[in-house]
Amino acid sequence: AWNWDMGSSNASNTNGSIQSTVRANPTYGQSIVSWTGTGANATVGHGLSSAPELILLKNRDETQNWCVFHKDLNDGTNAGQYNLYLNLGAGEASGEGFWNNTIPASDVFSVGSVTGANGNADKMIAYCFHSVSGYSSIGSYTGNANATGPSVTTGFKPAFVLLKKTTSANWFIFDNTRSPTNPADKVLQADSARSEGDNGTSHKIDFNANGFQLKASGGDTNANNVKYRYIAFADKREYAYW
Repeated sequence: AWNWDMGSSNASNTNGSIQSTVRANPTYGQSIVSWTGTGANATVGHGLSSAPELILLKNRDETQNWCVFHKDLNDGTNAGQYNLYLNLGAGEASGEGFWNNTIPASDVFSVGSVTGANGNADKMIAYCFHSVSGYSSIGSYTGNANATGPSVTTGFKPAFVLLKKTTSANWFIFDNTRSPTNPADKVLQADSARSEGDNGTSHKIDFNANGFQLKASGGDTNANNVKYRYIAFADKREYAYW
């Protein structure tokens, strides 16, 4: 299991047009936000001190996809018009209306009127994150299709990396417990029921003192001149237990 400390208590948040219930750890840039949907465009308070760079959002009452906001969607241009789906391998999509064409602010994020983002009278949940020096990094890299792939600087030694190609491909999860030595190659996929895979030469990374490096040429993690979105966390065991 992967666990994040989101704080010790819930708080009511009235920063947005919808009142939300928030459990937040602003020091480490992470919060859980719940609210009851209104079926309309709205803003929701997230309880953090900076704008979320990654949001995982789910309608708890309806059969809907997990919607993902990442700050670099569409290379950071009109990112609020785009989304990924955590439970699907589809590439970045636009025009879905999840974020009301608006990027998150330091106090709120925006949701559209669609059922997957703010279904009327439905229970909604969102997990919000922003980068914190020495602990977490949310960003992008461009693949090169070489066995010695691009190096990604996070400013710390990662313990967990979740990454996704901008076009159609699985979500890849690496961590330093299932793969305690480099290269990390025991992969789980967020959008797939597949068992853990040892991908040999296809998909693997090194966890280094200041970031991670792709160490295989598989197209889902390191295709030439293709962009990928990622979130990485450090091995701060007092806050995240692996």
